[in-house]
Amino acid sequence: MPDMSASASLAMTQLATLAKEVDEDKVTPGVLGFIVFAVMALAVWGLMKSMNRHMSKVDFKEAPDPKADAGDAAPSGTAKPRQS
Repeated sequence: MPDMSASASLAMTQLATLAKEVDEDKVTPGVLGFIVFAVMALAVWGLMKSMNRHMSKVDFKEAPDPKADAGDAAPSGTAKPRQS
């Protein structure tokens, strides 16, 4: 195992004493749980920002149908009768 620097070994000894003070009967999410939650929150924020950008490009106004102005055109949704 490689040699640890003095500051790293000091940090490890301080963390080890803090770990002993924690109640061993309790389960906590810890640092890994926080990192996973933070990554998921950033992903949701990014997806919502992207969705907002895409939704702002959508034009919800329908263009008028040029066939609707003609008098002999059938109403939309119905078939025109065949003429023989």
